[in-house]
Amino acid sequence: MIVENNKVISLEYSLTVEGNAVDASDGEPLIFLQGHGNVIPGLEAAIDGMKVGDEKRVTIEPTEGYGLWEEELIQTIPVTAFDDELEIGSNYTGEDEDGQPVSFIVLSLEGDEAMVDFNHPLAGDTLDFWVKIVAVRDATPDELEH
Repeated sequence: MIVENNKVISLEYSLTVEGNAVDASDGEPLIFLQGHGNVIPGLEAAIDGMKVGDEKRVTIEPTEGYGLWEEELIQTIPVTAFDDELEIGSNYTGEDEDGQPVSFIVLSLEGDEAMVDFNHPLAGDTLDFWVKIVAVRDATPDELEH
């Protein structure tokens, strides 16, 4: 069976940025539904057509990964907008105006204001993956619905 849209993929991987290890499956394959935006676009495109046992290295540019780093995503927000006590350098998850989850890192705290960065931590980075397809199967109707 080959990797294609609407298949459930089990993938072993390691990710480096500029030669530095960032993430890896470490024996726990990443399992996702191909073609539904569950992984970054460049990774979906890179594995399309691979078969179980295939492995390769792929380089994914920021526009096909976590996007470009954007200055306007650095914002100053009143500390009172947060439920938790904030710590500089810590990552948090909140909700945007539409109730969607949004992650950010606290850059600084001054008085009643926090400067936060809503860019993904890997925004602007070129991603170097090693990937291996461990399993491919048909998605169930329930998996396709969700």
